[in-house]
Amino acid sequence: MSDIVIRQLTPDISIFSRPFARFGFLPWGGRSTAIKLSNGHVWVLASTPLSEETKSTIDAMGEVKYIVSPDSLHHLFLAEFKKAYPEAKLIGVAPLVERKKAEGLTLDGAYGADPADTKYGFEDDISACHFPGHANSDVAFLHKPSKTLIEADLLFNLPATEQYSKSKSSASNFIANRLNPFSGLHKTLIGGVIKDKVTMTRDAKTVESWDFDRIIPCHGDVIETGGKKAWQSAYSKLLV
Repeated sequence: MSDIVIRQLTPDISIFSRPFARFGFLPWGGRSTAIKLSNGHVWVLASTPLSEETKSTIDAMGEVKYIVSPDSLHHLFLAEFKKAYPEAKLIGVAPLVERKKAEGLTLDGAYGADPADTKYGFEDDISACHFPGHANSDVAFLHKPSKTLIEADLLFNLPATEQYSKSKSSASNFIANRLNPFSGLHKTLIGGVIKDKVTMTRDAKTVESWDFDRIIPCHGDVIETGGKKAWQSAYSKLLV
């Protein structure tokens, strides 16, 4: 039986959740997100394998035009998505440009490498904020119509209950049970990935200014409502 959990959050958003153990033992969970844009095209944050059931769900949403890696770590499945959707634009971050080139994969755009005002084509529906001060060069995305924030390693909401719901392994352990936006552990984790406090503060405040209620993290359960308060809590040391 497949361990992937596919769920339609809104008429235009589907998520693809599965188990993933960070460092082989921490139950982090993994998630891809597909969004149908107002023009009918599909934007995908591709962070999990393109299984047959994942592909059939995405194909039913429309034509995939954008395949996105949200930071320098969530790139392992870009090649298989690009192979399945060769006409789609591949968007990543600066640290991936040479790494993907070495693998024979060319990015069509990269946050942190392109000019800051570069538009990739989905901005009518989805805003982006690049965090160059984050160790993983993360990008936060806002799906404006649904007031949904989509991100990778900027905010965790563990334990990853949904992502492990079809797994024989447990989503619960000492660390996972304490890593959520309202915990001291989360604030400590954020402090550890800051390369540049000035730009991290600037970008954390930019995201705080956005109009969102839901958060779809790559790691942990979806925050269905109250996402703004979760963000403010996680970044309380910077949002002062």
